[in-house]
Amino acid sequence: MAKILVVDDEKLLVKGMKFNLENEGYEVECAYDGAAAVELARTRAFDLLILDVMMPEVDGLEACMRIREFSNVPIIMLTAKSEDADKLMGFECGADDYLTKPF
Repeated sequence: MAKILVVDDEKLLVKGMKFNLENEGYEVECAYDGAAAVELARTRAFDLLILDVMMPEVDGLEACMRIREFSNVPIIMLTAKSEDADKLMGFECGADDYLTKPF
């Protein structure tokens, strides 16, 4: 079973994503800031990370760069920012894909 880490500071959104992904048969863990995402990615094995860009503590872009220092797990950046420049920044930080809210 594929294991996914969902990271967003909007707890209701995380709850909804977790519910839907688990209904599709995925195992889902959740975190609510970038620092927690980095720590979980370092200590546990995931098949996919879904990271929000705008979060407290460590933002998603910084978390993505830190995770890339030790892992090549696929990362999808999740954000309300939809400008091409924002997408390019996500890819430059190591993201594999970019999904804009609302989805």
